Amino acid sequence: MKEKKLSTTFKLMRALGFNYSEEEYGDVSIWRVIWQFFHNIHQKRRQNMMDWAILEPFAPRKLRPRLMRKMGCHVGKGCFIGDHVRIDQGHADMIILEDSVSVASGTRLLCHQRDFSDYCVGDDYMKLGYIVKPIVLKKGCLIGMESFVMPGVTVGEGAIVGAGSLVTKDIPAWTIAAGRPAKVLKEIPIREDKQ
Repeated sequence: MKEKKLSTTFKLMRALGFNYSEEEYGDVSIWRVIWQFFHNIHQKRRQNMMDWAILEPFAPRKLRPRLMRKMGCHVGKGCFIGDHVRIDQGHADMIILEDSVSVASGTRLLCHQRDFSDYCVGDDYMKLGYIVKPIVLKKGCLIGMESFVMPGVTVGEGAIVGAGSLVTKDIPAWTIAAGRPAKVLKEIPIREDKQ
C-alpha cells in the first residue's frame, strides 16, 4: 500500500517527535500544537487544584464541580466529585453530569480512545484514528471508586456502578452494574408504600 505524501508541516512535526494522523487532525500547524501545549498546562493546573487537601471540607460538592465547569464539563446541581477524579481534558465539553451525580475517588472519564475496529497484523498503531464520543451521567447516578467510563457511555438515572468497573456500554436506569467490563447485576426495586 502506497503511503500518502505528507505536507511540509507534518514532516516538520514528525521530525520534532509529534505523530499526528493527518487524516484525523487535518493540517495541524506548529502554532496549534504550541497553543495546545500551554492550554493543557493551564487545564492540568485546574485539575490539580481539585485535589488540594486543605480545601477538602468543601471540595467534593463546591470546588471540584466548579473547576470541572471551568475546564468545559457540563455539571449539574448538587454533584459530588471525589478526589483524584480525572477527565479527558481535550474533550471536557463532551462530559455531561446531570443533577445529583456522584463520581467517587480515582474515577477516569474518557471521551476518546483508539479505534481498533479495522486494526490488523502489520498495521501501524500510531496511524489509527480515534473514537470520540460524549459521556452522559444521568440524574442521581453513582460511579464507584477507581472506575473507568469509556467514550459513548450513558449511565442511566439512579444507576450504581460498582468500584473498579470498566464501563464500555450504556448502563440502564435504576440498575446496579459492576465488573470489567461492567455488566448489569441487579435491577433496583421500587419501594412499596408503607401503611
